[in-house]
Amino acid sequence: MSHEKTILITNDDGIRSLGLLAAANALRDLGRLIIVAPAVQKSGVGRSLSLFEPIRVSSAKVEGHEAYAVAGTPTDAVLIAEYAILKRKPDLLVAGINVGENLSTESVMTSGTLGAALTGASQDIPAIAISLQAHRAHVFEARSEVDFGLAADAGRTLAAHTLARGLPAKVDVLNVNVPMGAAVARYKTTRLQRNVFDIRIIERLDPRGNAYFWIGSDFKNSQQPDTDVYALNNGFVSVTPLTLDNTAATDKRSLEEWLKAVDDGPR
Repeated sequence: MSHEKTILITNDDGIRSLGLLAAANALRDLGRLIIVAPAVQKSGVGRSLSLFEPIRVSSAKVEGHEAYAVAGTPTDAVLIAEYAILKRKPDLLVAGINVGENLSTESVMTSGTLGAALTGASQDIPAIAISLQAHRAHVFEARSEVDFGLAADAGRTLAAHTLARGLPAKVDVLNVNVPMGAAVARYKTTRLQRNVFDIRIIERLDPRGNAYFWIGSDFKNSQQPDTDVYALNNGFVSVTPLTLDNTAATDKRSLEEWLKAVDDGPR
């Protein structure tokens, strides 16, 4: 007799996120759901771990779902879910639904949503990260008017397919970005754009006259049809396959020649 599938749901927007609830409600009939997520907003922390302070966990109420709030990072939440709460690997990890896009090589390095998914993948758990394009005013603070319908449907479809068939060969994570306002899901396989942000550093003065800074950014567009940014901005659900192997796909001979030039250079 086949065992009931276990699906771990997490995020970086915190246990009270409307996107997290939308994901749980969409997946509820696919197996046993367990929500383990940061107690508070943890966007932008990537795969950071809490190494120098204790991590406290408490039961949480998320509309009838089994849920736990972790006083730590998304990565903390994934590891605690597997090793302390479930005490085994879940069959699938779903990170999201994130409020705001997670696009390009920059987001892979900084996003807590993707950090959670990559952490799960490093534990050999099939993982899907789902993000919804959002107005700037809604990012990090989703309000009731945000429509998660299409993202929830896409997440359910991909989760069910992954539970039935597993991820494609050599794929560790699916990074899924859903366009805002689209009526139907049109899927497009994409690659990560190299970057998506124009960084702005905003300097202000505190009441004592000392400078402090905000890091801001504006989105870049893309004219490259195979990228995640282009797909999302043209109404497609962008599905980008990710791998944990960050080894550069460079020609071995060119690297050896580069290192030889280092050896032969001036001392």
